[in-house]
Amino acid sequence: MVCEITVKTLQTIGIVIGIFSAVALVLTILILVVSKICKIDTDEKLEKVLEKLAGANCGGCGCSGCAGFAEKLCKGQCSLSDCHVTSAENKREIAGILGIEAGDEEPTVACVMCSGGKNAVDLYKYSGINTCVYEAQLFKGAKLCDDGCLGFGTCLASCPEHAISIHDNVSYVDPDACISCGNCILACPKHLIERVPVTAPVYVACSSHCKGKDVINMCKSGCISCGLCVKNCPENAITMTDNIPRIDYSKCTGCFTCVSKCPRKVIKIRAERRKKTENDE
Repeated sequence: MVCEITVKTLQTIGIVIGIFSAVALVLTILILVVSKICKIDTDEKLEKVLEKLAGANCGGCGCSGCAGFAEKLCKGQCSLSDCHVTSAENKREIAGILGIEAGDEEPTVACVMCSGGKNAVDLYKYSGINTCVYEAQLFKGAKLCDDGCLGFGTCLASCPEHAISIHDNVSYVDPDACISCGNCILACPKHLIERVPVTAPVYVACSSHCKGKDVINMCKSGCISCGLCVKNCPENAITMTDNIPRIDYSKCTGCFTCVSKCPRKVIKIRAERRKKTENDE
């Protein structure tokens, strides 16, 4: 009797174990199949997106490189507009791959909004580590103007394309070499570098928000907020905001009236990006 009960018990246990094993096996197979399908889909998208990105690995988007940016894009954790290097055509293709809106973006280049340099009055003689970041920590820098370029080239060191040079103690961006990654914008402790459209005819080479009399005492090439550019612009493309002219590039026709009327020569003609030819390519 005891033996008979034991055999039946063992049989029942065996059946239960078999059922659980079968269920576990089926679930394992399902999990593997589903994860493999999802993994293939994600990997394929990631590879396709990565192929269409510019491949500059500049870090201007805030990611360590294009691979990191592609991964975030596929996960919906960032926007295509965060990348300023990839062409508009490739962005449209990436948007198609991911099923998102590409948006209309005009190509841009970086531009240094200052022309002070040797024209700017020094507050003190700086003697220390030759970087703008370190100098800016001491009374906002050696320039009497709080918004003046310090000229040590921290932006230059951050540029992956070597598009920045120093002239007369002021940084200058070569529009032909600039890929508009934004590294220099992030690097500048004075926040003097902005993106402007590639087609922008002019730019305002001053970032001081001080009034005219104060600017005259600080810099020979600073904006004195006289408003002549605003009054004389035939397209009403310029407004005075916080003592600085702001140009609406959608209205600007490149007549250069503002350039000729500015008594301080603050508004400058931009060096146009050299047009690519078959010989260039």
